[in-house]
Amino acid sequence: MFDKTTDKLNEAAGTARELYGKHTQNPDDQFKGAAKKYASQASYAVRDATDSVRDQVSTNPIAGLAIAAAVGVVFGFLLGRK
Repeated sequence: MFDKTTDKLNEAAGTARELYGKHTQNPDDQFKGAAKKYASQASYAVRDATDSVRDQVSTNPIAGLAIAAAVGVVFGFLLGRK
């Protein structure tokens, strides 16, 4: 839970730095702020997707196991070809 909060705080800090860079016309601060903002957004999205998958698998473990087996078979087939 604190990780998502940290992501949101980092996103706000990145936005603030990006705006500071725009105001001072410093492209380095603009770039670093935008990078921090987008990295935090991506991290939040990944955590949200992971939580969603975890919830789905915990409510229906047989389907999760079947999907994992199918992915394993596909990877085995792709990696086994020469």
